[in-house]
Amino acid sequence: MPRFAANLTMLFNELPFLERFQAAAEAGFRGVEYLFPYEYDKYELAGRLKRWNLTQVLHNLPAGNWGAGERGIAILPDRISEFQSGVFQAIDYATQLGCKQVNCLVGIAPKDVERGRLHETLVNNLRFAAHELNQEGIALLVEPINTRDIPGFFLNSTKQALALLDDVESPNLFIQYDIYHMQIMEGDLARTIEANLDRIAHVQLADNPGRNEPGTGEINFPFLYRHLDAIGYAGWVGCEYKPARTTSDGLTWLPSTTLAA
Repeated sequence: MPRFAANLTMLFNELPFLERFQAAAEAGFRGVEYLFPYEYDKYELAGRLKRWNLTQVLHNLPAGNWGAGERGIAILPDRISEFQSGVFQAIDYATQLGCKQVNCLVGIAPKDVERGRLHETLVNNLRFAAHELNQEGIALLVEPINTRDIPGFFLNSTKQALALLDDVESPNLFIQYDIYHMQIMEGDLARTIEANLDRIAHVQLADNPGRNEPGTGEINFPFLYRHLDAIGYAGWVGCEYKPARTTSDGLTWLPSTTLAA
């Protein structure tokens, strides 16, 4: 059975953020991830991880003004210096938290900029980030996201992500494969993961439709768990879903014996 990490942005929302570490540990999780650590003191976060014996599996690079609807700045030609500053901020946090992989949300494509220029900006930014993160032993990930939930998101398929990795030409750039997003955009989950296993560093899950916990929708998760084991996937699986009721009620989809690393 894969190792499952609680996404603290999505799970345990019944509690203030800093109390979710304890809740995740008491539920049996040994790994956690979340969107962004930057509004919290890095030493406070590291202390929570240590106290509850949790591994920080993943967080994202700074992604612009999230509250205003931005979903990444890596494609924006006029935000390059901001992107680069964000890389160093992410390194600072990831180093303190012991986090070995950081995801880049590439952003929503502006309608007034030619797509080729957006792609060129993204490639150059990813080369920069992959190099700087590699110096600290941190992997860089990029995530294709469905255009139903985020209309206009620039990176939205496995094929596009693979081509992007080829263009960047860095051994330190990988795919974050979100089962929910890719079920919406392309399906064929098992074969896609297997065919590109060496380029996928992290997997996330939620069921479809609804983005709720496994077992609430159309995806055959028990089969996918067995498949991940069979093909030798060694990474974590981030539980990035919206609980249909409370988080604890929703965890009945997974026996507690499968949560430990």
